[in-house]
Amino acid sequence: MRLSKSYCHRNLSLESIVKTVLRSMSNVNKPQRTFIAALLATLIVFQGKATYRNMNRYSGMSEKRFSRWYSRSFDFALFNRRIIAHALPENDRIAAIDASFISKSGKLTEGLGWFYNGSVGQSQHGLEASLISLIDLKLNTAFALDVRQTLDQNHKTRVEAYAEQVVEIAPELQEQGILYLVGDAYYSKEKFVSPVVKAGLKLVGKLRTDADLQWFYEGEYCGVGRPKKFDGKVRFEKDLHRFEHVGRLQEGIEIYTKKVYSKTFKCAINVVMLRQTRENKTSRVLLYSTDTELDALVIIKYYKARFQIEFLFRDAKQYTGFTHCQSRKKEATHTHLNASLSALNVLKLEDQLLKGSNDRTVISIASWKRKKFNQHLMEKLFDKLGLSLSIQKVAQVYKQMSDYGAMAA
Repeated sequence: MRLSKSYCHRNLSLESIVKTVLRSMSNVNKPQRTFIAALLATLIVFQGKATYRNMNRYSGMSEKRFSRWYSRSFDFALFNRRIIAHALPENDRIAAIDASFISKSGKLTEGLGWFYNGSVGQSQHGLEASLISLIDLKLNTAFALDVRQTLDQNHKTRVEAYAEQVVEIAPELQEQGILYLVGDAYYSKEKFVSPVVKAGLKLVGKLRTDADLQWFYEGEYCGVGRPKKFDGKVRFEKDLHRFEHVGRLQEGIEIYTKKVYSKTFKCAINVVMLRQTRENKTSRVLLYSTDTELDALVIIKYYKARFQIEFLFRDAKQYTGFTHCQSRKKEATHTHLNASLSALNVLKLEDQLLKGSNDRTVISIASWKRKKFNQHLMEKLFDKLGLSLSIQKVAQVYKQMSDYGAMAA
């Protein structure tokens, strides 16, 4: 008994979307489209390390071809943006930025330097990747948009390099209706905040607990001289009464908010103070937004959602070879980092399409890797045996064995 073509290939719906998106990119020729599609498919199924030789075992493309094509540029940001738009409905989204350390042996790799490694709490010698991601608030998950290797330059600080990346990608974010960018406390510097705000984005982030802020003067004009603008330094404990009390979170965390002036950023911000008293000890966390009209609870929501970018780094390092690039050239490193995260996007989007839900779900990348490997192996075996997936019994075996060894999400 033969099955319809749509039935046999229903699990390839995202593969067709990938090909459609690649064809829609007018500046990409057919050989490059073929290579990128094969590269993403390989990063989804490979086992072990994502080196040129090992990827050759799972793709049929030679080591030399990988090495040659890795040095050629490809607009991964445009590809990621379009495949997300094709596969997902338009939900409320924000952008997030963060950087991750990558260990690298050798001495001649371009971009080697001392970067902070959060897993050990200190700087180490290696590489760093700066990632801008899209966070879908309804799905509560992140998708990679643009990742770049951090390269030290004599005339530019690293913070300025991060800001430059955001400024370049800002028009694409605004085109999708994304106006807010979230970063952790490291990005709360004037050299980062000012360019991002000038680019039309609104920043949400975290301040030091002793941030230098000033009250705006709210009294009446006395009628003599220049109107008074500021009314002294913000003293968080002594001036608690001057904040607006918003409410209480779990575990007795009180929320306060106020529009103040940041001497560091040289602009007005809406600051949100999370204050907790436990065993006669008071602690606080300061969040902020350059949008002075943004609600305090929304600021908290956006900053909490920022953590989803950490899962991108974790999953890419564990499953799609994020740290496995063997080339010493910065162009090849750029291609590998972006391809790794794009492959992760493909897995997450296929999971979302398969479940057919626009709500929060749990995804196991380990299970998807196992499933993709099983399917890849069965396709190779069936092809060698001359079996076709259009045969009902073969299709049933293919479906049943796809999840062999997969774990529940």
